[in-house]
Amino acid sequence: MLPEDDGYFSCFVSGAEAGARYQFRLGPGSRLFPDPASRRQPDGPNGPSEVVDSATFRWTDWNWRGVLLEGQVVYEMHIGTFTCEGTWAAAQMHLPALVETGITLLEIMPVAEFPGKFGWGYDGVDLFAPSTLYGTPDDFRGFVDRAHALGLGVILDVVYNHLGPDGNYLREFSDGYFTGRYDNEWGEALNFDGPGAAGVREYFVSNARYWIEEFHLDGLRLDATQQIFDHSPVHILKDIAREARRAAGRKPIVVIGENEPQHAALIRDHGLDALWNDDFHHTARVAMTGRNEAYYSDYRGTPQEFISSFRWGFLYQGQRYHWQNKRRGEPAFDLKPASFVTYIQNHDQIANSVSGERIHRLTSPGRYRAITAILLLGPGTPMLFQGQEFGASTPFLYFADHRRELALQVQQGREAFLRQFPGIAASNALIPPACERGTFEASRLDHKERETNIAAVALHRDLLKLRREDPVFRSQRSDWIHGAVLGPHAFALRFLGGDFGDRLIVVNLGRDLPLTPVPEPLMAGEWSLVWSSESPKYGGHGVPPVDANGVWSIAGESAAVMTLESGR
Repeated sequence: MLPEDDGYFSCFVSGAEAGARYQFRLGPGSRLFPDPASRRQPDGPNGPSEVVDSATFRWTDWNWRGVLLEGQVVYEMHIGTFTCEGTWAAAQMHLPALVETGITLLEIMPVAEFPGKFGWGYDGVDLFAPSTLYGTPDDFRGFVDRAHALGLGVILDVVYNHLGPDGNYLREFSDGYFTGRYDNEWGEALNFDGPGAAGVREYFVSNARYWIEEFHLDGLRLDATQQIFDHSPVHILKDIAREARRAAGRKPIVVIGENEPQHAALIRDHGLDALWNDDFHHTARVAMTGRNEAYYSDYRGTPQEFISSFRWGFLYQGQRYHWQNKRRGEPAFDLKPASFVTYIQNHDQIANSVSGERIHRLTSPGRYRAITAILLLGPGTPMLFQGQEFGASTPFLYFADHRRELALQVQQGREAFLRQFPGIAASNALIPPACERGTFEASRLDHKERETNIAAVALHRDLLKLRREDPVFRSQRSDWIHGAVLGPHAFALRFLGGDFGDRLIVVNLGRDLPLTPVPEPLMAGEWSLVWSSESPKYGGHGVPPVDANGVWSIAGESAAVMTLESGR
């Protein structure tokens, strides 16, 4: 290969057709290395790379118009456990059911090639090569094409804060990819602002553009952006978002960030559309379980926390956060409600326990239905985790197939992390081994439960239909929302819907609550019941009257949606 400027080398290889395999020798006597920008690693990250011709796939989605943030219902999905087969082709078969439920946007957990036979994907090392565990690159394209045909958008979770510890050969090509100037939670920090950073930035920006151009994706979810360090005049995240949109052309895409400290500036200044809202998750979890240990310790699950979350998005916008002994967040009052992605479980939060149990198994059925209602009718962008829509009984555990020495380190790190929960530390509970295939297999969904758990399916389907068809809930207008605390565990949210009329959501996470008198103006008016979490259709105990001639009685562990009768 011939040297070029800025440390690049190039050559022209004739006759290299799709399917041809190749490697790089970096000097006399050097071993062979895969391509750092390989489009496919058929034998895993340590084997040769394969030439891929992306132009041969026949797309049928030319009428697809892209994705806007407003109106989306996100569904987080891990391809390896979404079906028993764990492939793109198998996952396609279940997409119509997601559409019928009301899902609009799939968020695929990372698929960049990683070592081993199973894993979450956050230790990827070949960022341009979709994992061979799930099929070929064209299988991935076929999945996206089918999703678009059904009206589903698809975004991909990408990891630009570190690379996995096994099979990462970037340092062999250049020391400039990494830096010791920053402490990274998961290994060496990437060099986005030091000497040689231009090439590093180009590598990651090109990767973002690649997924949009060659896989027709509708955006990206950026993992753990707080571990992406950059003091350049233009932050790398801004470059990534801009180039991803440029790659999409006229089609709108969505760029969502995960940011543990919840820095609103990522939206305001760096071009992201939305951020995950851990605050909502944490207060909902405390309200459902009554436990607020470890990183839940600064949340109480109170009615006011829910009201404030509906109105303002993040609960912490610069206040002192005692768990971390520092301030958390920054002002986000100017952000639109859709910019806050809300959820009551995701891959991390389910797995951050001994048994990986889903939240509906850790709380009462009534509380779960009530919290699901405010999740799906709130002004934020709701997100479900795979299987949540049918009350999956299978857990979601942490699994990673590493070589023996690394697997031991990973297991020890996992156990140390979970010891922050006093209950886990005190019980000396055994954490399922991440490297055992049984841990991975236990996390696979059983889609037969969609047919047997009909109450859970109906709950999510009906709420999403109400969100989609009711003009007040569909508007995602937090400025229409006003809240009132009705009791220690009860609250009301009134949507002043203008020409569309008012809506009222009454939530009670405690015991039956009679309200006489009701000196609260948000309750004024004559109301008609639209929806109740206590319907037997959802496994409830029946729908008692909520407002009987101005005498209110709010059932315990329930949520009710009401509309103001015209002119009253």
